[in-house]
Amino acid sequence: MKLVTFEQNGTERIGAVRGEGIVELTAVFPTMLTLIDNGTEGLSAAQAYLQSHSPTYQLDDVHLLAPIPNPRRNIMCLGHNYAEHAEESLIATGQTVELPEFPIIFTKATTAVNGPYDPFPFNAAISDKIDYEVELGVIIGKPGINIPPAEAISYIFGYTIINDISARDLQWQHKQFFKGKSLDGSCPMGPWIITADELDPTNLHITSRVNGITKQASNTRHMIFDIPTTIDHLSRGMTLLPGDIIATGTPSGVGFARTPPEFLQPGNILESEIENIGIMRTPIGT
Repeated sequence: MKLVTFEQNGTERIGAVRGEGIVELTAVFPTMLTLIDNGTEGLSAAQAYLQSHSPTYQLDDVHLLAPIPNPRRNIMCLGHNYAEHAEESLIATGQTVELPEFPIIFTKATTAVNGPYDPFPFNAAISDKIDYEVELGVIIGKPGINIPPAEAISYIFGYTIINDISARDLQWQHKQFFKGKSLDGSCPMGPWIITADELDPTNLHITSRVNGITKQASNTRHMIFDIPTTIDHLSRGMTLLPGDIIATGTPSGVGFARTPPEFLQPGNILESEIENIGIMRTPIGT
């Protein structure tokens, strides 16, 4: 299923996409987190409702929100999880090129979450070095701790697109990632969740464009730490919860590592695309 959270007449609703329409599921589950909390039974109930009802709205007539607009806790993110991106980043910051031995993990605040077509509120007084990072997002579907890699896939509810928009000057000033990664609106997500039964995440083209010009182009098969390994590491001694969101890292081509550096400017349109999921379009606001 292709699951969305949307706003209609000022009310948040959820639904499943069928063609160009949406079958509203709010009568069954009031929020996406509620649906996820109900596990396989929730998915079965949603699928049955989808099959027995006609579309309620057209996609073009609603305002799509992030699939999980208000996560329970911070988005968990991987840094330097594609070899070429790790190399470009280390070279650009004058560090020795050495690939990570273990996943590099940081988080983005829940207030960073943004809709798939909503603007990023650019404010040069806060940061004028705004960068882009397209990433595959993984949504956890059930609680688990110390999850072995062989079992990790069974803990996944679905997949989405994330762009880890980053204020590089803040990231460097504070010597860690959290502040520079957590500006309001800096985590566009969507346009929907593709349920795990409908997507193989191991071989997907992943692309970002600025004003139609390709900036990043790679494939998820080039991750250093694949999704089962990432879930294994994250869950060691720490319970993963239904609805947890994992951003699995970005490929090479980010702005700060270019010569000369290229940062997003007001009026730019940032597109984030992953094969078999869809495209997000983020206007960079004034």
